[in-house]
Amino acid sequence: MKKKIVSVVLASAMAFSLAACSAKTQVEDAVNEVTEEVTAAVEETAQEATEAVEEVKEEVAEAVDEDVTSYADFLAAETESEVTVVTYVQAHQSWWDNKVTVYTQNEDGAYFLYELACSEEDAAKLTEGTKIKVHGFKGEWAGEVEITDGTFEFVEDGDTFVAEAKDVTDKLGTDELADFMNQKVLFTDMTVVSVAFKNDEPGDDIYVTLSKDDAEYSFCLEYYLNGSDEDFYNLVGGLEAGQVVDVEGFLYWYEGANTHITAVTVK
Repeated sequence: MKKKIVSVVLASAMAFSLAACSAKTQVEDAVNEVTEEVTAAVEETAQEATEAVEEVKEEVAEAVDEDVTSYADFLAAETESEVTVVTYVQAHQSWWDNKVTVYTQNEDGAYFLYELACSEEDAAKLTEGTKIKVHGFKGEWAGEVEITDGTFEFVEDGDTFVAEAKDVTDKLGTDELADFMNQKVLFTDMTVVSVAFKNDEPGDDIYVTLSKDDAEYSFCLEYYLNGSDEDFYNLVGGLEAGQVVDVEGFLYWYEGANTHITAVTVK
């Protein structure tokens, strides 16, 4: 009798165990199914979000490209022509009286934005590589081709561009040098001829004369561009005749090349 009772109990326990295992399996299957559905839904939502972002980028790009003047057309345009360009900030001078002068460049060429209308808050956002759309007028002064009376807007598409300095040493003394006007450039193995301060004392622009193959060229440290960098200002102001240097800067023009210096390496 006892054996029979034990057998019944064991059988019941086994049946309960099997039922429990079956229920556990069903729960696990249900959880896996829900997990798969949630994962698929998340992936689909992420894909839709990505596609939406790309669509917005395309719309922004189309809006930016509308009525934009190419660099070639900018060069060909008559002075005082109305122009609209898309370009990237490389550096800018000090902000003053709701205006700022900006050095910009894109893959095709460079634009010098003279006294661009700008709030102090926006000037702080004009960091290296920032993409902007500029509307203004093509101007020329003492040989420098620029954009004047300009206004701008930020292009918020995540695109940036920082130009590398192009070595144009071999263009010195040739008409080809002007093709690189306003671009970030490099001159190597130049010899210091003289250094002079505007108003004959430190605290303003520094005029540097360098020579190459017995020909002399003018360079300038624009105080409002980087004169507040005391170490750099003292380095340039302390250059001595006969020193050999590599010079990097923006190829500004004033009655000929007058590069605005941004870096100097003394050899």
